[in-house]
Amino acid sequence: MIPSVYMQATHQARRTATLQPARTPTGIWPSSVAGPARRALALCALVFLPGFPTSFAPIPLVTQAAGSAKAQSSFSQGTDVDAILFVQAPENDNGSGGIDIAWIPEPLQKICLGKTLSQCSAMDFCIRTTTKTVPMCRNLAIPLSRLPAYPPGMRPRRVMSLSFYKLTPGGPYQPLVDIYKSLPSSSLERLSMDARIKARIRVTHSANDDSIQLEEVLGTAPF
Repeated sequence: MIPSVYMQATHQARRTATLQPARTPTGIWPSSVAGPARRALALCALVFLPGFPTSFAPIPLVTQAAGSAKAQSSFSQGTDVDAILFVQAPENDNGSGGIDIAWIPEPLQKICLGKTLSQCSAMDFCIRTTTKTVPMCRNLAIPLSRLPAYPPGMRPRRVMSLSFYKLTPGGPYQPLVDIYKSLPSSSLERLSMDARIKARIRVTHSANDDSIQLEEVLGTAPF
């Protein structure tokens, strides 16, 4: 009988210990630690208490973080898009031999023809801004009333450009250099339908803005 009574008492003690709610340890952190930080510390302390189930480790949080990191990495890699880009000589080039390429929203292209890339970018800004009284919008190449509106989902969302300097001969951008050298200088100083290329670009989206990267030159105007 004694072993039986002992086993029952032991079983009852274990059951009682299991059913009783765990108490948060006190006196193990400064009084300045409060709120979420205190709850986090309490959880860490409970995990290492005797009898506390060690399987209660926050594994799902690690999995979620890894999944979020994977999604963020995939999101930041961007998407390849075939687009028509304008080719220009950098303004105030001073003989540096640079090349500019620009992706211009279709509604703005016709108005930008015959103007510099900086003038086109200014008009693009004034289409998108809600404060059209700024000096830039009061001194455009055309009246504000002539500016088009961008439809929802416009791609690109704004004028986007890249500048290339000191490109290595025979490098991956050699086709761009060859096209640039074949164009008349007049079409490189002002936006022209003759100075365009078809290219594959990588578009990377973010919450605040987009960015582009030239992947491959596919052809030159006329298309």
